[in-house]
Amino acid sequence: MSLPVDMEQDGAVAREDADSTLMYRIERPVYNETSIRSQLLSRKNNSTTFRERLANHFRCSSARAKAVALSSLPILTWLPSYPVKQYLFSDVVSGLSTAVVQLPQGLAYAMLAAVPPVYGLYSSFYPVLLYTFFGTSRHISVGTFAVISLMIGGVALREAPDSMFPLLPANASNVSAVVDTEARDARRVQVAVMLTTLVGIIQFVFGLLRFGFVAIYLTEPLVRGFTTAAAVHVFISQIKYLLGVKTQRFSGPLAIIYSAKAVFTDITSTNVVSLILGLACIIVLYFVKDMNERFKKKLPIPIPGEIIIVMVSTGVSYGLSLSADHKVDVVGYIPSGLLPPAAPDFSLLPNLITDSFAVAIVGFSMDISLAKTFALKHGYSVDGNQELIALGLCNFISSFFQTFAISCSMSRSLVQESTGGKTQIAGLLASLMVLLVVVAVGFVFQPLPQTALAAIIMVNLLGMFKQFRDIPNLWRTTKIELVIWLVAFVASVLLGLDFGLLVAIVFAILTVIYRTQSSKSAVLGYVPGTGLYCDVDEYEEAVEYEGIKIFHCNSSIYFANSDLYVNTLKEKTGVNPENLQAARKARKKQEKANDNQNAQLRICVKEEHRNGPSGDSRAETNTEEVVYLKSPSTVHSIVLDWTPVSFVDSVGAKAIKQVIKQYAAVDVQVVIAACSRVVLADLDTLQFFTGAMTTDMVFPTVHDAVLHCTSPRPAAAPANELT
Repeated sequence: MSLPVDMEQDGAVAREDADSTLMYRIERPVYNETSIRSQLLSRKNNSTTFRERLANHFRCSSARAKAVALSSLPILTWLPSYPVKQYLFSDVVSGLSTAVVQLPQGLAYAMLAAVPPVYGLYSSFYPVLLYTFFGTSRHISVGTFAVISLMIGGVALREAPDSMFPLLPANASNVSAVVDTEARDARRVQVAVMLTTLVGIIQFVFGLLRFGFVAIYLTEPLVRGFTTAAAVHVFISQIKYLLGVKTQRFSGPLAIIYSAKAVFTDITSTNVVSLILGLACIIVLYFVKDMNERFKKKLPIPIPGEIIIVMVSTGVSYGLSLSADHKVDVVGYIPSGLLPPAAPDFSLLPNLITDSFAVAIVGFSMDISLAKTFALKHGYSVDGNQELIALGLCNFISSFFQTFAISCSMSRSLVQESTGGKTQIAGLLASLMVLLVVVAVGFVFQPLPQTALAAIIMVNLLGMFKQFRDIPNLWRTTKIELVIWLVAFVASVLLGLDFGLLVAIVFAILTVIYRTQSSKSAVLGYVPGTGLYCDVDEYEEAVEYEGIKIFHCNSSIYFANSDLYVNTLKEKTGVNPENLQAARKARKKQEKANDNQNAQLRICVKEEHRNGPSGDSRAETNTEEVVYLKSPSTVHSIVLDWTPVSFVDSVGAKAIKQVIKQYAAVDVQVVIAACSRVVLADLDTLQFFTGAMTTDMVFPTVHDAVLHCTSPRPAAAPANELT
């Protein structure tokens, strides 16, 4: 087909004609990379030396000092201009509403972390106070979180199991040993505190190294599958508190199965009073949450179901003496006041390094995902690196005051935002309310039944269990992300949260490799009158140029898929250099055989002439049997469309170089089109353009390459000159 030449000189012109249709016309010479570099583009001269750049980086000025201070303490960016009249009342209401949720959750999640309840209150005060100064989100509620608490509890159980703390009764030497709960709890607190210190250090260092981007590897399906599995773990762990059954706690692979088996094996020892109270709390709390959801637009603030459950169940427990008369497990002693700062037990460090990385990454991923959600909704931005630094400081500094690792809670964050919270002043007020309870009225919660806390935890898991709805949605939209969700869920349920997270991350990375291995490729054709090139198998209007194949593959070219790229190129274009070489050798062999046969025929003809005319017809018949093989390919040019190629590594460059040489050996030229400047710079660095591989074979657009391939070709260089 003919090529369009109705174009304008001196660049692209967009015009608006009479019918208001924008027209795009261009007429220019065909450019290749050599002409672009010599005529059109020249690199800027960067005369700055490394020493000068280093000096500029560390140069101090008042403006730079102010910028560092504002980035390190984000509160300085909004507090001086805080609109008291507009924001203060909303923040106060939001802070009080969040506090009434944070108090019972702090007590409940301490049970998940396998430490006494008061440490949940400590973890709901110190980190929240620090985040007010260092955090960049104005709406999330940091503090205790079910998933993180459960991960900490698993580590605490592993490092301080009940079997390490036997206590023999003094009055009987042959009676079975019981557990020294005081020593066990003290040891588990040490484990949780040391783990929190390590988590804080890791998050802080990652923030300084600008590693906020690591959250991108925790894709949303992975996080949602993981947190759903964590919800299953949490739910199973709370059944024994709901039933009032005494069973040991398990950790590690298949812990969820062992826990469920232990509970249902001993289900006959269920405390009926504990079960009835727990079920009543679940029903009331579920009803309150349903009312809050239905009438959230009409209610000025959500009904504080958790604090109602805590106050009522504490009063019932105290009034009916449930602990003494009915053997209902209660929270127990809660010391008043704050503990003095103390250094963690660093002897535990070697056993906790792996776990600390898992907790640090999960905690940050939950924080940044919610922070970005609220920032997008309310029109401001959050800094992932500063969030890492903020979480690191919150965990590290607070660990010296006997706290365990924290993140942000989805349920509390929704309460803080939905009740009108504008800034972290709401979080600050919530932490001060927790401080008031710890210092003054903590003893009030000592009769609180553990079954009520289990009910609070279970009902708060409903939001995570709703994530099962992701499965049909992902099935309809993207199967790969569905598999990531399922792998994260199943691995985390069966192997535990730490190993499950590792398996999920590795699998998610493997899916990226799989996608490059299963990239889509096509042979493109020209759509007349448009300048567009489309898949000839998909669009009827796309027409191939005679003798030219345009190959398009939507992936980069690197060590994992370079062989696949080359094989697909040969298959899609239908031009295989090996087959052409074999056909060429067969043709030469037959030509040689034909030459020998012709020579013999000529000899026979001469002899027949001597013997008489009868030999003429036989010689003529034999001559007609001589056959020549024709050239097996009519393709003379292949255009590689590199529009989707974002990078090429050394293995990919060598593979492309090799295939170009193979095609050149059979008189098929290969050119590259639409290669980005970044990829060209990489090819220069890899010394791709050496020998016969020059920038003359690279064109800025597919159309430039096609016009070049349709022009008369110069004599081909011998194959042995291509290096």
